[in-house]
Amino acid sequence: MGASEEIDWVLSDQLLAHHAFDGDIAGVHAGQRVGATLEGGLPRFVPGRQGVAASFDGQRFIDAGRSPNLDYVDEFSLSVWLYPTSETGVIVSRASGGDQGEVGWGLYLEEGKVRLSMSTRVLDDGVAAETVATLPLNEWHHVLVTYDGTMAPGGMRFYFDGRPVEFTPLLDLVGNRLPQSQPLRIGASGSSKPNFQGNIDDVRIYGAVLTPEEATVVATAESISEIAELAPDRRTAAQAEKLRLSFLNQYAPRDIQRAFRRVNDLERQRKELWDSFPTVMVMEEAQPKRDAYRLIRGAYDNPGELVTPDVPSVLPPLPEGQEKNRLAFARWLVDPTNPLPARVTVNRFWQMYFGTGLVKTADNFGAQGDFPSHPELLDWLATTFIDSGWDVKEMQRTIVTSATYRQSSAVSPELLERDPENRLLARSTRVRLPAPMIRDQALAISGLLSERLGGPSVGPYQPAGLWDDIVERGQVYRQSQGEDLYRRSLYTFWKRTRGPPAMVTFDASTREVHILGPSRTNTPLQALNLMNDVTYAEAARALAERAMGEGTTVGESVSYMYRLATAHEPDLETRSILADAFTGHFDQYQTDRAGALLLVSAGESPRNETLDIAELAAYQMVASLILNLDQTITRD
Repeated sequence: MGASEEIDWVLSDQLLAHHAFDGDIAGVHAGQRVGATLEGGLPRFVPGRQGVAASFDGQRFIDAGRSPNLDYVDEFSLSVWLYPTSETGVIVSRASGGDQGEVGWGLYLEEGKVRLSMSTRVLDDGVAAETVATLPLNEWHHVLVTYDGTMAPGGMRFYFDGRPVEFTPLLDLVGNRLPQSQPLRIGASGSSKPNFQGNIDDVRIYGAVLTPEEATVVATAESISEIAELAPDRRTAAQAEKLRLSFLNQYAPRDIQRAFRRVNDLERQRKELWDSFPTVMVMEEAQPKRDAYRLIRGAYDNPGELVTPDVPSVLPPLPEGQEKNRLAFARWLVDPTNPLPARVTVNRFWQMYFGTGLVKTADNFGAQGDFPSHPELLDWLATTFIDSGWDVKEMQRTIVTSATYRQSSAVSPELLERDPENRLLARSTRVRLPAPMIRDQALAISGLLSERLGGPSVGPYQPAGLWDDIVERGQVYRQSQGEDLYRRSLYTFWKRTRGPPAMVTFDASTREVHILGPSRTNTPLQALNLMNDVTYAEAARALAERAMGEGTTVGESVSYMYRLATAHEPDLETRSILADAFTGHFDQYQTDRAGALLLVSAGESPRNETLDIAELAAYQMVASLILNLDQTITRD
């Protein structure tokens, strides 16, 4: 190395994009050199804070390609040297204008203040903040803005010349993703906002939040050689920090470099662990407590007498000696002497299994509600529930292993005339399975159901364009892949006002209002859903493949499918009908193999390509018929 060669060091970890402007407007994005174009004039370079800078006159700007992609949930840092000659202008952005205002992200000068804005719709969907202090004109200053991906202005930090500055939150209403269609522009945006006027040098975009120490380093223009020539007592804190980090990253003994990197890795792991912790909303009592009054005719400006927290006088009182707050109320709810909560709860469990609760009016245990059909049974179930420690699973086991639940639903004409609603519980109640159980049962008997527990919501098969008429800004339904397509219906993503169509067809609640029990209808759409929905078509094919592997004859295979679906052996007539259906479909698909291939290709799971497609298609049609039977979707 020559004695006159200058040495320098810059932060390069997580560097997504860098435009140095040292006589060239091209940059380096993700380690690859990318070209750039100047719009609105010819390139003009001037002496910069670090070598040469690009000059902007309010007309010209740089189009630097379509990277990096930044979103609300991404960590990033924007670093730039600025010499502004106007108080307002776009510094760097990936944004555009439209009817909803400017959308995208951008770093701006607004009347001298530095603003970071990310927006999907102006004033309605985005996050933004700006500095309290203004940036002086006609001077070089370094600006650094960091964002931690928390979708809130509180996750932003602003630095002028390596020093943190105060900022003001402007917008905190994140709900969608940022658009990524616009190019990276330096000195402008795709909207009507004024272009930048002045000089810009050394634009850097990092995919991480720079620390305060690193903020001082990127704001230090002097090279390592220049800093080293200064006496230690003449170096600024920022210069000393840059020299220290340069030494640890490049020139320290290897064991020290390894230790330094290990410390950085541990810090990163600590942050990742911290970020993985869920946020939990908590409530605390206000001090002092505010008085509450009965409002005359509901008018807030016409208070009546003072009211205090308590429970209805017809019920047992709150515990003595305790403050009347939420904790006391919770203890009162589960107090064994309270006659209501346990009875209401077990009555809803009973309704879930029998279609009707022991108290028919599950939402009303008061004077206008129905009297229990079996009051002693209701009392016993409630007492058992309390004595078990409110063990929900134990109560389910008690009900489903009872002789009452395990009865047949077969009914004689005499009993039907005497007890049409089965209030005497002399038989089991025939009820169609709830919508989630119908889907889960089809996946289970086909062998496709994933039994994995926990995790985020998933997106099973849904019709194309499901949300087009209820959402804006390009929000689309995202179908899951692989195992997530076959998770239990419990994990299906549910959008309010637009539930999964197959579920809603089978009377699942839209979840717009609270309900105490399911409604049950019988419509042609339900049969059409079971015959044509890709979920059930794929399940039928998988069930057919299982049957072809189990049976050696048509009769054995169709009996196997029927037994899996209904938990009963088919009688001779049913077996004959199913076998005849197979024969008819097999003859059809022998001459229409293209149709057979189309049928057995439904869904994302791979089919068994060793099986004859005509035979598989015929068995699939029989499986589809079985999945559509009342015996399959009804609990007898």
